[in-house]
Amino acid sequence: MPRPVSDRTMKMRLPLSKNNFATITSVYSPTMKNPGENKVAFYNQLASVLSGIPCIDKLLLIGDFNARIVRENYKWLLVMGKHGIGKCNFNGELLLALCSEFELIVTNTMFKQKDDRKTTWMHPRSRHWHIYNRLHHQEVL
Repeated sequence: MPRPVSDRTMKMRLPLSKNNFATITSVYSPTMKNPGENKVAFYNQLASVLSGIPCIDKLLLIGDFNARIVRENYKWLLVMGKHGIGKCNFNGELLLALCSEFELIVTNTMFKQKDDRKTTWMHPRSRHWHIYNRLHHQEVL
């Protein structure tokens, strides 16, 4: 059963087989209009939630991170592939740092796709296309 952690985070632990579990954590990150301290506080709370998940669990972190991550992955080789899109924003930097800390991979950057298939929505004012980020613990892949 899903368990709310905050108004922006919930998690659910599912049994897979003998003593094996998957923990799914779903989030809705603060938007770009929020002050930086709200975003940092959100990621600190999320880090605390992830720290409490048993290391042996398969971990899936999903949601709306309101983040853009960079196409060039030289700084983030262990957390993303070379198939991102656009330029990184502040939320993207926070997301990639969290991924690095918890050995998560932004899986939808690992596979080559046409650019028009990488993005899921366009911001109405800026007209920037955004990618929907899915994160998995490295052992899942």
